[in-house]
Amino acid sequence: MPPVLIGCNGRGAQASSPERPVSFTEPPLSEQFAMVANAGVFDFFDRLPMADEVETFLELSAANNLPVTTASGVYALGESYLPTLCANMERAVKVGAKFHNMMVYNWHSEKRWVTDDEVIRAWADAWELGQEIGIEPCFELHVNMWSEDPRRVATVAEGADKLGIPFNLTLDYSHMLFKMGDDAELDVSGIREDVAAGRVVLDPYELGNLVDQWLDAGLVRWFQLRSVTPSGPRNLWSKHDSSNGAAGVPNDPYQRAREGEYGRAILYPFTRPVPGEWHSSWEAWRLEPCKHVARKMLKYHAEAPESRLAVITTEMINLTDYADGAKFSLIGQNAAIARFLRDEMAALGLPQGGAHG
Repeated sequence: MPPVLIGCNGRGAQASSPERPVSFTEPPLSEQFAMVANAGVFDFFDRLPMADEVETFLELSAANNLPVTTASGVYALGESYLPTLCANMERAVKVGAKFHNMMVYNWHSEKRWVTDDEVIRAWADAWELGQEIGIEPCFELHVNMWSEDPRRVATVAEGADKLGIPFNLTLDYSHMLFKMGDDAELDVSGIREDVAAGRVVLDPYELGNLVDQWLDAGLVRWFQLRSVTPSGPRNLWSKHDSSNGAAGVPNDPYQRAREGEYGRAILYPFTRPVPGEWHSSWEAWRLEPCKHVARKMLKYHAEAPESRLAVITTEMINLTDYADGAKFSLIGQNAAIARFLRDEMAALGLPQGGAHG
C-alpha cells in the first residue's frame, strides 16, 4: 500500500498571532513554503501557482524539499470554464502536482443555478482534460458549490459511471458538520426536510450517514480536514464583503444576502486558543465529530482494499467563513491537525510519507 501523503493548504501558511492576526494579506510565497516545510509534519504544499509563479514554485519547492503534490482551483461553469481549467492544470503539472482539486460554483456564469447534467458534463470534461495533461481532477464537497446540496454527489457520481469514467470526490466534511442543528444552513442546502425525516443523515455517528455512503461507493480520492463543530459560532471577527476579490466567492443570491454579515461557522480551533486569540469560548469535546470523520476515513483506508484515498490536506485557512481575524497561529493549527492524523495513521499501521519523525 503506498503511503497517504499529508499536505497543507497554502492559505493556511500564516504565522499569525495577537500582534499579527490572520488576514487576507498573505505572507510571501517564500515564507509560505518555509513555514510548511519547517513544521516538520507535512509531505507537500497544496497551492495552484499563478501564471507568473511557476518558476518561483519550482525554486521554492526544491529549496525547501517540499513537493507541490496538489493544487486547488475555483471554477464557474460557462464559456471560460474549459480554457481556465486547461491553463490551471497545465501550470499545476509544471510544478509537479498529481491532483487538482476543483471547487465548481453552484452559480453559472449566465447568472443562474447549474444543473446536475451540467455538473456531470463539467466532470467528464475535467476528467478527459486531466488524462491528456497528466493530472487527476477531484470535485470538492464545499459550500457555495454545486455540492452544497450533498444529495447531488451521488447523482453526479452515477452520471460519471454511466459515461464509463470514475468520479473523484474531495471529501471536506466540515462543510456538512457545521450545518448540523442549524436550520438556516440546512435550508441553504435544501435538505432540512430530508434531514428531519432521516432521508439524509449528516451525523457521522448514525447509520446510513453520508460519509459511509461515499466511502462505500469508493468515491473519496482526497480527504481534507478542517476542524469544526456542529452549530458552532460564526466568525465574529470577519464580515462578508463582496468588494474583496480575494474572498473567492460567487456573486450569487445567497452571497448577496450575506453582505455585511459575520462569516459562516466553518472553523473551530483544533487546539485550545489562549484567551484573546479567538472570539468565542472553546470546548475540546466539540471537536469529536470531525475527529470521528477523520478516524472513519483512515480506518476505511486501512481495511478496504478498494480504498482510493491518495492525499490529505489540512484546511485551516484565512477567509471570512473560516479564520480571518483570528489571533492564533494558523500554521500552528494546521500542524496540530497533521500531527493528529499521523498519530491515527500510526495506530492503524498505515504507511506515511517522509515528513514525520
